[in-house]
Amino acid sequence: MSLRACTRLGIAVLSATLFLTQGSFAQQKADPAANANKDWKTSESLPGVDLTGLTAAQKTQLLKLLRTQNCTCGCDMKLAECRMVDPKCSYSGSLAQVMLQAVREGKTDQEAIAAAKASQFGHPPDPGKVLDDPISIPIAGAPVTGPANAPITLVEFSDFQCPYCAVATPAIEAVLRAYPTQVKLIFKQYPLEQHPQAPLAASAALAAYKQQKFWEMHDLLFANNTQLSRNNILAMAKHLGLDMKRFEADMDSSAVHETVVRDIQDGDKAGVEGTPTLFVNGQKYNGPISVQALKVVLDTEIQHPGDAAKYLNQVQQASN
Repeated sequence: MSLRACTRLGIAVLSATLFLTQGSFAQQKADPAANANKDWKTSESLPGVDLTGLTAAQKTQLLKLLRTQNCTCGCDMKLAECRMVDPKCSYSGSLAQVMLQAVREGKTDQEAIAAAKASQFGHPPDPGKVLDDPISIPIAGAPVTGPANAPITLVEFSDFQCPYCAVATPAIEAVLRAYPTQVKLIFKQYPLEQHPQAPLAASAALAAYKQQKFWEMHDLLFANNTQLSRNNILAMAKHLGLDMKRFEADMDSSAVHETVVRDIQDGDKAGVEGTPTLFVNGQKYNGPISVQALKVVLDTEIQHPGDAAKYLNQVQQASN
């Protein structure tokens, strides 16, 4: 997460907000925060942990692991406790998912613990690192600007109603101008629950993308990020000369809704905790989003083309 950012919220609540905003959600999902006061030592329902399909023995095994293993975020709580107290924590949420998958596969307790420790969330975050270790982020089909063969790939997780995202946008655009052949930008949606107009704006941007007008809509949405009502967004689309019937149909479609939710899930898996969040060749960037600060990082990355090639190969495999 950048030094100035709007904080993240759980995927279940975000997904519900998205579909309720669009009028297409059939059944509202439970708010994970509603379980926060339950006893984590005995509760069989933890926010963000889906036990569906587990046998009774697997369920018992997983809950025991979550109640005995520590969260690595620095909270000094067990994983189950952290899920109850702070359902937004990406560390307890991700470690729980790793253990859940291990249990589903019939792994032993020690094997599940080892898998969790081996994951990117298996160790405490290092606040002193400007760049985290590289990870693979799915990018297939996402809006992109810049040369395809650029040695630097920036992936931005953003929210059109987030004031910090709006402030960061000119700096990111300045970086692209400063590195016209060396940097490309990929945009991923990450609307936050506290921004009620953000899910609609995300869907609008993707609907415009289907008519090759994503970046034009991107600029209008950020320029008017406090005025993102449906009527105003439709006026923006009309201003861009979009096919309005197609635009509204796409904006309200299940395909676009699912793309937004998938981007949020990708962000959660990558450890996104707020917006805007940038990844530089798969490495989460923890510094200020300014041309001066990013220039130091980008110049260093450009001097290591082997690392960039390795990352690009990883994201291509993840996108296939």
